[in-house]
Amino acid sequence: MSNKALVLFSGGQDSTVCLAWALSRFDHVETIGFDYGQRHRVELDCRLKVLTGIRTAFPAWAHKIGEDRVIDLGWMGQISDCALTENRKIELSESGLPNTFVPGRNLVFFLIASAVAYRRELNTLVGGMCQTDFSGYPDCREDTLKALQVATNLGMASQFRFELPLMWIDKADTFKMAAQLGGAALLDIIRTQTHTCYMGDRSLLHDWGYGCGQCPACELRKNGWSQYISTVNQPLEN
Repeated sequence: MSNKALVLFSGGQDSTVCLAWALSRFDHVETIGFDYGQRHRVELDCRLKVLTGIRTAFPAWAHKIGEDRVIDLGWMGQISDCALTENRKIELSESGLPNTFVPGRNLVFFLIASAVAYRRELNTLVGGMCQTDFSGYPDCREDTLKALQVATNLGMASQFRFELPLMWIDKADTFKMAAQLGGAALLDIIRTQTHTCYMGDRSLLHDWGYGCGQCPACELRKNGWSQYISTVNQPLEN
């Protein structure tokens, strides 16, 4: 079995940590992103900067980084009717889910990525979905993605593994994982080069990264960074 992986890479914090995680474990790593009409499309502009930053800061990983591609899924923005694809206020919908939920997004992402992985002979797909501090998105749940892995392997007569390194950790532990994988250099790339803010706001650099500071994604990162820093700065016990 090949030791190759395909990382679902948005240009955000979580997928960047997953990219570093994959580079520390696999011999060859390719990346795939998706343009689905997201209002924070600036994340796509950040992807190449992040890849360049990782190649420069981590020469031992540079030769492992293979092809990168962005898939046009503009039709998702036409049918999703949500706050991530339209300029509307972020709030809870009648279903009880936040209106930032893009129906079927992660399912489509993994299916498209699997088709690419099949052609590229990449046996492992890596995603940054998380069930610990997520916003209730049903397609971020482990059960959903395990079921999709089974269905995908049946439908493609394949043996893909869906790896989800962040599934059961919160944002504080995600920062901690980044520090363990790449130290201050990787944390700096995450803070200054990635983009996660739903509003697409890159006007102000906070301690935890660029963002509006008020949307759900920014709140999660801000709180996670604060918790992470508090543990790093704890005095050692005698």
